[in-house]
Amino acid sequence: MPNDQIPPEQQRRKAEDLREKAEHSRQNAEQKRGLTEERRSAAESARNEGEQFRLLAEEARQIRDQHREAIETVRQERERLREAGETARLAGEEARGAAEAARHAAVDALNATAEALHVTLEHMKVVEEMRRTLRDIRDVNKGSSN
Repeated sequence: MPNDQIPPEQQRRKAEDLREKAEHSRQNAEQKRGLTEERRSAAESARNEGEQFRLLAEEARQIRDQHREAIETVRQERERLREAGETARLAGEEARGAAEAARHAAVDALNATAEALHVTLEHMKVVEEMRRTLRDIRDVNKGSSN
């Protein structure tokens, strides 16, 4: 049926229905646009957060690398100190051995000195005996010459 034959009330109602459908379509499109904008904003926020996490992860890697280097430096320093301690221990052992040898040498020197003093004492006894003998001989000679 052409529009001429449709009663005006029906035409007005059809136009109203079309207008309402158009308004609903416009509202739906507006809601969809709003949702799209929210999703775009959420995606942008997610990208920003992802970038922040990436930067934090990079900083954490750098800090971990610095800690690893610091730990390696400490390990090397401990190794150097261990080697220095070992060198000191060996030097102490050598010094102890040298001190022991010096002590033995001192004991040997003391024994040699004691032996020399003993020999000297024996010589002095011999000399003293010779003096007594000479005195006795002189006293005998003096008594005979009188």
